[in-house]
Amino acid sequence: MKKIVGLFLIFCCVTTLAFAEGNTPLQLALWSPLQLFPEDYSVKGLRLNFLYTDNKDVSGLNLGLGWSRTSGNLRGVSLGIVNWADGAAYGLKLGFLNFTADRLVGLDIGAVNLGQGDTTGVQLGIVNWNNGSFHGWQDGLVNYAEDSFVGLQSGFLNMVNGDASGCQAGIINTVNGTMTGFQLGVINYAGVMKGFQLGLFNASRNLDGVQVGFSNYNGSADPLEWMLVANCSF
Repeated sequence: MKKIVGLFLIFCCVTTLAFAEGNTPLQLALWSPLQLFPEDYSVKGLRLNFLYTDNKDVSGLNLGLGWSRTSGNLRGVSLGIVNWADGAAYGLKLGFLNFTADRLVGLDIGAVNLGQGDTTGVQLGIVNWNNGSFHGWQDGLVNYAEDSFVGLQSGFLNMVNGDASGCQAGIINTVNGTMTGFQLGVINYAGVMKGFQLGLFNASRNLDGVQVGFSNYNGSADPLEWMLVANCSF
């Protein structure tokens, strides 16, 4: 009996402290606002979500059967159908849809991985889409980086709107800016190619390297604009 009373008193103290500081070590949610603590509270510990939950910051472990939203920063491990962070995310997100509005540092595994800010880490999924700069590895059916990219893209369609350094390996590889490194695919394109293109069709507006494939195009025409089998310019 004394142990039960003691545990109850500890629980009351922890709960009171949580309310006082706006933090809680435990969150249980059915559908926000039907959750133990309101949305403006931060969770430092464990958050369990059945359908939809929303909190300010989350640090620790998030387990959800539905949509887990964090209006601030997410740190730790988040497992659910939808893992959503309006701030930055540090750690692992595993689900159908993983979204980060600010900086992402870590690993996203899901059918669709979306990053609005800069990313350092890995995206593994069917669609990996990043609107900031990316440093790391994207692997999926469609991989996209809006800003600069450093690392490896592997999949059916690999796209970088800015400059890229590293390797693209897929069916279609495109870099609108300067590609420094290696492109391996059926169709390879780079605005400026500084490195090596190996594929069936290779194209570049300006070539500083080697192209090997059935059709090789160098828009600067220095020394040759188009060649079968191989083309090079230095």
